[in-house]
Amino acid sequence: MSAVRVITQQQSDALRSILEEKNWTFSDLPYARWKAVGDKVNAVSYDSGKLVVQGAKAAEFIEFILEPLIGVELPAETAPENLSPHCGVDESGKGDFFGPLIIAGVYVNEFTAPKLRALGVCDSKMIKSDKKICELAQKIREIVGTAYTVVTLPPATYNRLYSQIGNLNRLLAWGHARCIENILEKVPDCPHALSDKFGDESLIKRALMEKGRKIRLEQRTKAESDIAVAAASILAREGFVNGCAKLSERFGMEFTKGAGPKVKENGRQLLAHYGAEAFTECAKLHFKTYQELLNEGELL
Repeated sequence: MSAVRVITQQQSDALRSILEEKNWTFSDLPYARWKAVGDKVNAVSYDSGKLVVQGAKAAEFIEFILEPLIGVELPAETAPENLSPHCGVDESGKGDFFGPLIIAGVYVNEFTAPKLRALGVCDSKMIKSDKKICELAQKIREIVGTAYTVVTLPPATYNRLYSQIGNLNRLLAWGHARCIENILEKVPDCPHALSDKFGDESLIKRALMEKGRKIRLEQRTKAESDIAVAAASILAREGFVNGCAKLSERFGMEFTKGAGPKVKENGRQLLAHYGAEAFTECAKLHFKTYQELLNEGELL
């Protein structure tokens, strides 16, 4: 497969930064900014602005790396929703058995959005280095000033709220609404809020207080292609990384991300050293991982 896109110098630099994080091999090419080779994909960013992508996995590259960075049809730098004043909301930790749930919001406008894009801000899932996440988060705060918010739910708080609410989507809606309200306290005239689609849009609308109900709310799939949502995803990921680091320091063990077999092994180790009560302080108890441990008799 071969595909061609037109990107700006700033987008080319941002894309190169992402590929460097993924250990792609770079080389020089006449009339090109750079050439990079990854797993069954070749990408060339030309001085003319054309980006040529070729290879057996070119489609995957476009869907999972290129489109979240620059969008499908228009470069993200010129997409109206990326430059008009709005806030983006995203979360980190909802799929992880261990660690907190972090929900963040970032307000951008025609001045800060291009600066964030030039910085290389993109969906945090595209960035594998925790160090890089924390570096980008600090620079995001420097660019947007006070126009951001982070809502942190440590496991104990998360478990208490979940037991009261009884549904993950409703809990997420509460957190997203709280972020939007916090942004409106700082930027009262913010006209538009955008988040990734995780459930019925009415859940967030019902969770918003009176002031927040006046804002235009939108949920859509792959919302992380929007610069405000992408920035929020990085701040949320930073909060999750820092929250897990605090738990590791407290319990003297590294906690595996996600909810797979290695996570269950972490659970057995935690039980052996600290007992069943420790899970309330470091894990999300409604996950099936916890129930599986119970069924194994590990918590008896």
